[in-house]
Amino acid sequence: MRGKTVIAGIGHTKFGALPGRSTISMNVEACRKALVDAGIEKSMVDALYVKYPTSAYESKYGQTLAEAMGLHPRIGGVWDQAGASNAAMIGFAAMAIEAGQCEVALVAASDNPKTGTRQAYQRVRNGDGVASYGWFGVAPGYAMIARRHMEEYGTTHAQLGAVAVTCRDNGAANPNAQLRKAITLDDYFDSRWIVDPLRRDDCCLVSDSGGAVVVMSAKRAQELNVPTPVPILGFGQGQTSWEVAQRPDMTTTEAVISGKTAFDMAGMTPKDIDVAQIYDCFTITPIMTLEDYGFCQKGEGGPFVESGAIAPDGDLPMNTSGGLLSETGMPGMQLIIEGVRQMRGTANRQVKNAQSCIVSNQGGVMHTHSTLILGQ
Repeated sequence: MRGKTVIAGIGHTKFGALPGRSTISMNVEACRKALVDAGIEKSMVDALYVKYPTSAYESKYGQTLAEAMGLHPRIGGVWDQAGASNAAMIGFAAMAIEAGQCEVALVAASDNPKTGTRQAYQRVRNGDGVASYGWFGVAPGYAMIARRHMEEYGTTHAQLGAVAVTCRDNGAANPNAQLRKAITLDDYFDSRWIVDPLRRDDCCLVSDSGGAVVVMSAKRAQELNVPTPVPILGFGQGQTSWEVAQRPDMTTTEAVISGKTAFDMAGMTPKDIDVAQIYDCFTITPIMTLEDYGFCQKGEGGPFVESGAIAPDGDLPMNTSGGLLSETGMPGMQLIIEGVRQMRGTANRQVKNAQSCIVSNQGGVMHTHSTLILGQ
């Protein structure tokens, strides 16, 4: 399937606080913009894949969105792989197109936890009894994983900070970013603790936002004269059923399986990748993902990011629009959109001569993972 399907259009809302906006309205806006970007009419869409809104789940959400847009899709649905959903849905859409089940798919996601409710992110985790130990919300699980990585491999706070500094610097240069404020490593160390070893600047934003992409076959894109289609070279997924406290290994993620599947499909290795958009819900996540994708050896993710490799002029520029730490806390779609911009050559911080991009999406507390490799 290498290169047989493309991302033909991209669209997104503003990022940040969008009071009064429903998730449906944000999805509609993002989808409309993606269709305009692809240069096609909505009547051509016959598949709709939607990530459920984490903040306010509702049954048959996909049908509600289709009705709001006046669509009558042949196939689609709402996916729940948390932050891994968006790249996974693009893979499902590509497979459906290859199987002849649809021709043009919209893949969309939106949420409004900043001005709506963030209760889903604050709830007690892992059942009864853990609240008394402080396990509220998402951060404690990542803090446990970060601490284990630090103990096992010597990863340092300064190395976590290197991720934050890079992503915040990229976001500061992005006119669409929610948080446009660069930081130094000293600023990072001055930020308040959330859950040791994670500081405020280790944690992603909380954002209202929506994003969407149009997926179709490369042949269909040529027939429709789509102006700038971006080929999907590979994709993959990985999932675990283990909760954090029960995992036999807390320092390996599902990126191992997801990444290998995508690289094998693309016929590529990490050495062939020019730019990366890596899920950065917490700073430990890119460090471990880069290890598990094979960009460095296990345990060397900290020195890798600290070396400047992920800077705009580094060997592997990462999260060039700011990622979840600075552009928007949207769970993953913004990384895909930025990957498309990099392959089109239209990114705000365009990587010179970039011809390949890897995108990672991750869900839960490293429960799910999905990978896309994009080309030209």
